[in-house]
Amino acid sequence: MNAPPSPSGIRTRETADGTLTYLVAMPPEALPAVRPRDIEAAWCRARGAALGEQWGDPRIFHFLRADGSRIDLALTDPDAACWASAADRVAGLTTVYGLSLCLRLLALVALLARAAWARAYFKLDRDGARLDAGLLATAAGVPLTPEAGFDPDSFHARLTSASRFGTKLLGNPA
Repeated sequence: MNAPPSPSGIRTRETADGTLTYLVAMPPEALPAVRPRDIEAAWCRARGAALGEQWGDPRIFHFLRADGSRIDLALTDPDAACWASAADRVAGLTTVYGLSLCLRLLALVALLARAAWARAYFKLDRDGARLDAGLLATAAGVPLTPEAGFDPDSFHARLTSASRFGTKLLGNPA
């Protein structure tokens, strides 16, 4: 890696093709919780960027484990690059907090796409997405898996035990 590590222990470099690479001195499951409002802000920025066809650059993450092994995560498709770019603008991906925000946002999107039970907690429409407030709070605080996602069963259990109600419209940032 070309850049010296940031105070968070994250080293970065950009390859000739524009791919941003991050070497992270911890595994995904060690990343901290984030604020729900930051997930909301990143969601809104990503939506605005996608509407403006500003997809962002591909990114590759190498997470180091204590045993010396690593897990690699490549965000090369335009949608994933757009989500990551939005999280970078909200909190900076060279910080542990910003990286955690990025992975939580991506994990939430993946969870909403795959978990049938999640359909009760969100609605997509022309104006954006309506997400249950508890969904954002759960995504902000539930631990990430070693693969940088959410365990659907653990997420659902924590979400249903939370007594938050109401939805937020995450539409066009104004």
